[in-house]
Amino acid sequence: MTIKTLFLSISVLTLFVFSTSDMFAQEADGTQKTETKKAPPKKSRRQTTVGPAIGGNTATPVDRIHAADGFQVELLYSVPGLEQGSWVNLCTDDQGRLLVSDQFGGLYRITPPPVGEVVEPESVEKVPADIRAVNGMVWAFGALYVGVNDYEQKIPSGLYRITDSNGDDQLDKVELLHEVKSKSDHGVHALMPTPDGQALYLITGNNTTPPELAETSPVAQVWGEDHLLPSMPDGRGHNRGVLAPGGIIYRVSPDGKIFEAYASGFRNIFDAAINRDGELFTYDADMEYDFNTPWYRPTRICHVTSGAEFGWRNGAGKRMPFYADNLPGILDIGPGSPTGVTFGYGAKFPAKYQNALYALDWSWGKLYAVHLQPDGSSYKATKEEFVTGAPLPITDAIINPKDGAMYFTIGGRRVQSGLYRVTYVGEESTAPVPNVSSESMDRAIRHQLEAFHGKQDPQAIEFAWPYLSSEDRFIQFAARTAIEHQPIETWADKALTEQDPSRQVVALLALARVSGVCPQHRNEKSSPVDIEMRKKLLTAVLSIDVSKLELPEQLTLQRTIQIILNRFGRPDEAIVQKLIEQNDPLFPSDSAELNWLLCETLAWLQSPTVAEKAMKLIADAPTQEEQMQYARSIRMLNTGWTKELRTEYLEWFLKAANYKGGASFDKFIEFIRDDAVASMSDSEKEALAELLAKKPVKKSALENLGEVFVGREEKTWTLDELSAVAQTDLKDRDFENGRRMFAASGCYACHRFGNQGGMTGPDLTSAGRRYSPHDLLDQVINPSKVINEQFSAITVVTEKGLVHTGVVVNLSGDSMTLNTDLTDPNKRVSIDRKEIDEIVVSKTSPMPAGLFNKMTKDEILDLIAYLISVGDSQHEYFAK
Repeated sequence: MTIKTLFLSISVLTLFVFSTSDMFAQEADGTQKTETKKAPPKKSRRQTTVGPAIGGNTATPVDRIHAADGFQVELLYSVPGLEQGSWVNLCTDDQGRLLVSDQFGGLYRITPPPVGEVVEPESVEKVPADIRAVNGMVWAFGALYVGVNDYEQKIPSGLYRITDSNGDDQLDKVELLHEVKSKSDHGVHALMPTPDGQALYLITGNNTTPPELAETSPVAQVWGEDHLLPSMPDGRGHNRGVLAPGGIIYRVSPDGKIFEAYASGFRNIFDAAINRDGELFTYDADMEYDFNTPWYRPTRICHVTSGAEFGWRNGAGKRMPFYADNLPGILDIGPGSPTGVTFGYGAKFPAKYQNALYALDWSWGKLYAVHLQPDGSSYKATKEEFVTGAPLPITDAIINPKDGAMYFTIGGRRVQSGLYRVTYVGEESTAPVPNVSSESMDRAIRHQLEAFHGKQDPQAIEFAWPYLSSEDRFIQFAARTAIEHQPIETWADKALTEQDPSRQVVALLALARVSGVCPQHRNEKSSPVDIEMRKKLLTAVLSIDVSKLELPEQLTLQRTIQIILNRFGRPDEAIVQKLIEQNDPLFPSDSAELNWLLCETLAWLQSPTVAEKAMKLIADAPTQEEQMQYARSIRMLNTGWTKELRTEYLEWFLKAANYKGGASFDKFIEFIRDDAVASMSDSEKEALAELLAKKPVKKSALENLGEVFVGREEKTWTLDELSAVAQTDLKDRDFENGRRMFAASGCYACHRFGNQGGMTGPDLTSAGRRYSPHDLLDQVINPSKVINEQFSAITVVTEKGLVHTGVVVNLSGDSMTLNTDLTDPNKRVSIDRKEIDEIVVSKTSPMPAGLFNKMTKDEILDLIAYLISVGDSQHEYFAK
């Protein structure tokens, strides 16, 4: 074993981490058979050392819930599931009463009790409105607006308005304002008033079909898949055939008649919130089947600006944060299942928490307080765990302006539901923070640019053009979007002849998007490919002196080339050769991000040098993600191969068969290999027939670790000796060796670090900011010294005497799914919670002692330096 299990122990009843990242997904269980042990027979006893009674109709008790210092949590109501279902949404009406929704049923109304008192069952009122499956609601314009997402399709999904028809204080009149087609989950979700108070934002996931959109939509409707190389669909069929634009946030008129696409490219957003500056934020989901692939993107907080695109595409086609044609998130959270989002405004909390954005994670049972700081025209953010619990499938949270308390619900997927209240009981002041916005100069510029979105204005080009070269990505994006909304004939020549290369690469990106039709959206009614425009665009691209571009501009240029080639098709051979001559000398570069794009483009162009260069990168890459990216980029390459290179490529697939990842990982490797074999000539297949027929030898995770340690003698390192040398020798360290040790010792298999790595262990990216070298060493050498109960494995004993050990990764109704092998996220067993006799928290860390024993002192110090530096090669520890 290795240090890959550092900080690994997962929450006692962590929910739903590997099976899906979405609370409402109704997907195959994928449970595999695992070995079970038989416990000695003993008298059955329906009790457990963690949480409420198994199978009982009781919400998680507060002694299983932890809150930030000074805060207390009250369980107000444990929902009787058979009668009132499982609650997923909250809002207040105009009198401060709580309205809650059952995921598969109707609405209920509750008057919050005084602090210290609970909700009496008889005080929970059934709302008479004939409505069901409400996944979002808000009191606005004198009515209750709700977003219905009915998986069972008993009523249309879409936007509804509910009012009191006769003044008896009962919501009974239901109006369907606008149907929004939705396929099961990832559908219609939350609602909130827009900052100007004139409309509503409607939040939808990527399984909704956009209704007819107004021409005033800020999102320029020129979206496309824009994959230069054919994208691979999900290996398990998830969202296969679902194309852009993905999840959309709409701006909707109060009567539901006008739908504008405000921002797009989300996976499955459930909620959003607006800060005092009038800026919109949401919490987007990851795709758990993609774990350990290069295109995996963690759940993240997104600052949602006008016309924004966040790059969700199905299967392996997701756009990475560095792509110029989408915006990045402002904070990566990690694996999880995003649900509610709200700001703390109006809470009787200390100032820091009044200003916080609260983001809810259903699967890990966490309510994060996200602290925002202005950063240019956008924001940067940090997070802290505000409320955590086990289990705590948290669905929604609100601040009640009447009493200044936070209320949240747990539930969803028919699991046990409850209503809770959070209040501050500490010593700090809870005086209201002034409701004052802070308009920065950069944000003001972005807003001026956004005023041109969704409309044609003669002044737009002149005003927006200079900002195409802005170093602020949100300003640059807003400027490009403003230009894309203008008549193409008013700015095409300007883009083609622009003399500033940093400005021109963005202008050409806009021109390629607006003038070209994505192949996936092309049909008999589409205009034919504009051969003349393709020639103009590529001539302009070839005229750019790449040496004058900084890295962000080089990335934009490469992405622009990809979109031109994708939307306009392959040019004549003379242009192809010129593109190869321009870009081949750039590959490989020192930037992994630039290599990502260059390798794809050069492989598509059939550069004769890319096979050798890519295989060298695969051999040198320490992580499976990097190797996998280069391997998929050259899978359709049929030039530049030698027998030796083909042999190396095919042998890599035998090695990659032992890599671990999400549920679709093995299928993605299979897809890459299938395409690679299909690209071989008959003579190549004949010459390599024996290797092609060879089957991979499956190894355990331990057998498959870095070969660098094979055959070494062990040395038992002590904390005192390593801590002593860490005080004096953490200088002149070897960055590449530290990175190599992190990979060779298997850390990436379980842990996220930067933009790579697994998900069975916590993200280690910020470990260096939280721990000193001594503390990191102590964690590895003495793994069981201190085990936080939030990070412990459990042992489950059933009434039949079967024993299972692992971490809970899924709850659905009465079914509990355990991951029984932390090195393989797909090793699971499902247990009926009604048949559980005992659950015991493990007192031993999953990380065994002695993980440094085959490392040299320098290797250990290089690794610690790599972690402390957060992977920064310019850190002082690596200065020579």
